[in-house]
Amino acid sequence: MYHDQGHIPVKLLGFQVDPATGRWQELSGVNITLGLPIIRTSVDHGTAFDIAGKGIANEHSLIEAIDYAERLAAGASR
Repeated sequence: MYHDQGHIPVKLLGFQVDPATGRWQELSGVNITLGLPIIRTSVDHGTAFDIAGKGIANEHSLIEAIDYAERLAAGASR
């Protein structure tokens, strides 16, 4: 599979829509790179250059990536 093909199901399942309005609220997903000697996680979406500096981006995906890295680190220390 190509990189973008693997992201299709993650992005499909990660979209959160407000059921009352039908409007998209946010995208949830964490990218984990395996096989490295370090723990590497990142948000599972683009850079959002189109909204940079406008004060409308949210930090939820970044917090999810950090939380997951912490969970991986806790498991690696056992």
